[in-house]
Amino acid sequence: MANLVEVFDPPMCCSSGACGPKVLDRRLVQFSAALEWLRAQGVQVERYNPSQQYEAFISNATVVNTINTQGTECLPLILVDGEIVSYGSYPSQEELAVMAGVQNEKEANA
Repeated sequence: MANLVEVFDPPMCCSSGACGPKVLDRRLVQFSAALEWLRAQGVQVERYNPSQQYEAFISNATVVNTINTQGTECLPLILVDGEIVSYGSYPSQEELAVMAGVQNEKEANA
């Protein structure tokens, strides 16, 4: 099982997708719920927005190199224990479970 999952989001006003009275992006809401599920499984999850946590971006060589070579289209960039496991889109809970080495509830009940 992973020790640390880090999410480097593209610039946005909030990471939840629920900015203001209306949900902007249902996928963001689902992704936020999937991250909470990972936390409940005992995985440390850190999420960074360049608008608020710029230092997290520039202090991570993997993130800097990836953005320098692929541009900001690589965001969201997801690292598990320092290794890139996903970029350019938000994975589902099932995909996150595989990336983090956590058994998903749906698999456990199958």
